[in-house]
Amino acid sequence: MSEAFIRLLALTQYWRDGKNEGMEGVHPDMIDAAQGLWSRISLFFELMLVPTRTNQLLAILGLLLLSWLMGRLASRWLTGWLHRRDSWPKWRLRLGLLVNRRISLIIFALLAWAVVLVMREVTWPSRSALIALAASIATAWIAIFFLARIIANRFLRRMASWVAWIWVTLYLLGLTDPVADFLDSIAVTLGQLRLSALTVLKALVVTGLLIGGARLLSRLISGRLARNEDISPTMRVLTTKLLQIVLFSLALIVGLKAAGFDLTGLAVFSGAVGVGLGFGLQKVVSNLVSGVIILLDKSVKPGDVISLGDTFGWIEELGARYVSVVTRDGKEYLIPNEDLVTGQVVNWSHTNSFVRLDLKFHSSYDDDPHKVTAVAIAAVKTVKRVLTHRQAVCWVTGFGDSSIDYVLRFWIDDAAGGLTNVRGQVYLALWDAFKEHGITIPFPQREVRVVNASLPIHMGDPRPDSTESDREH
Repeated sequence: MSEAFIRLLALTQYWRDGKNEGMEGVHPDMIDAAQGLWSRISLFFELMLVPTRTNQLLAILGLLLLSWLMGRLASRWLTGWLHRRDSWPKWRLRLGLLVNRRISLIIFALLAWAVVLVMREVTWPSRSALIALAASIATAWIAIFFLARIIANRFLRRMASWVAWIWVTLYLLGLTDPVADFLDSIAVTLGQLRLSALTVLKALVVTGLLIGGARLLSRLISGRLARNEDISPTMRVLTTKLLQIVLFSLALIVGLKAAGFDLTGLAVFSGAVGVGLGFGLQKVVSNLVSGVIILLDKSVKPGDVISLGDTFGWIEELGARYVSVVTRDGKEYLIPNEDLVTGQVVNWSHTNSFVRLDLKFHSSYDDDPHKVTAVAIAAVKTVKRVLTHRQAVCWVTGFGDSSIDYVLRFWIDDAAGGLTNVRGQVYLALWDAFKEHGITIPFPQREVRVVNASLPIHMGDPRPDSTESDREH
């Protein structure tokens, strides 16, 4: 046995004899728990180092070395094989990459179980018990590695994997009870509240599992609601938000209660914290309440085309604190819910998707206004996005200094596709139609008339004999 293990056994024997000198400031329960834990660990090592178990330890080390070498070779082959499978679905390629990351551990588990099966056929089962234990631990680690993939967050996935690996290892080694007693002995007492490391660890694990389950359940229900056409979009979002609040609150309360926390003592504290948050986070609370109001009154919903100030776009998502509005240039504006409740919002598709656009233009006095309006109406009908079942109209709005003023009104039902582009298409249609029918679009012109051109003009004379008059057509 090594020197470190001899010292460990000596310390354990020292504690077994009840010699706790130098530890007067430590709580007796912690000393007893530590003694029990070290006793179990020392007993475990004593059992591992008997001659029959030593051979199994050497066999496990040999299997580890062999699986590492085989894993290196198999990883190279598997990497090249996956590169040649470009046509495979992404989930298959992702599964192949995960297998490649744990190929050595998978080979070790397979080799260990094969050795255990062979040895159980030719000798006593106890001669392969340690190898079977190593194979069980390796198999459990592999299963945890693949099951943890359902956790999307990388940090949470790692934390969950490490906790599961440690717990499975301690469980298979039979050390869960002494470790639990030792963690429970590390405690802080505040009045009637006793907070131990075991309680905190249980609360984190149970609450994390319940929150993960609540998150998965809310996603499933939200997906079902999104495919239900009988429910309006605002009610879908409101139901999803309320469901998430209820599920996460229940997960937190049930998790803390299951871990042994007394929640009655937190009532006064939570009330004080709530009052403080109410004063310090007025804007946040206002936006949250405004978000509920928006969902209830159905003033805006996902997919609506709105304009708020200089922002014009369609609603992508209704959040708890803000509304996501995506514009035509790809920018995503996060507008606080309070601005939508208290400010003036133009909803282009509130009750229906029909939008009327006005286009102003001018023509010369030489052109017949009746002909101009007829040509303009016929031209606007050639644009694809302009609705034909809603009549376009063209009216004379005034007689200007050099032109007759018109307004052309037409309808579209896809404001999310943009307004500037459809106006541009109508302008081009008017241009082509006016050129075809000989209609002129006037522009300002300037005439210069020189009076008494026969008289000489003296340089530097501030009052020449010539005058100029300007006229716009």
